[in-house]
Amino acid sequence: MQAYIPLILFVVASNALSQTLLKQGMVGIGVFDLTPGNALSIAGRVALDPFIIAGITLMIISMVSHLYVLSRVPLTFAFPFISISYIVILGVGYFLFNEKLNLYHYLGTAFIVIGVLCIAQAGAAVRR
Repeated sequence: MQAYIPLILFVVASNALSQTLLKQGMVGIGVFDLTPGNALSIAGRVALDPFIIAGITLMIISMVSHLYVLSRVPLTFAFPFISISYIVILGVGYFLFNEKLNLYHYLGTAFIVIGVLCIAQAGAAVRR
């Protein structure tokens, strides 16, 4: 199972980057009110935005990679690693999008890190 950690981390990184690209696309589009009168116009702007196209493409690559991982390792080992993307996104939100963080963000992230480390150790123990 440990041999698949680099691929799992690729899934995590590509997932986080896809979300970052999607957010950047929506920042460029801006806040909008969706109404029946503007739905097609908004959908067209969203569908043609290069950041959103790249984000969706990367999301598909991430999902295919995740399926590959799931075909080789137990779900209980692979899936908790996906939560590492929360940690990456916390940094992306703060540094790239100037999002404000509070104590709950940091505590939650600490719990995620502890949980992923425990799962990684459980996977190593099962293999022994």
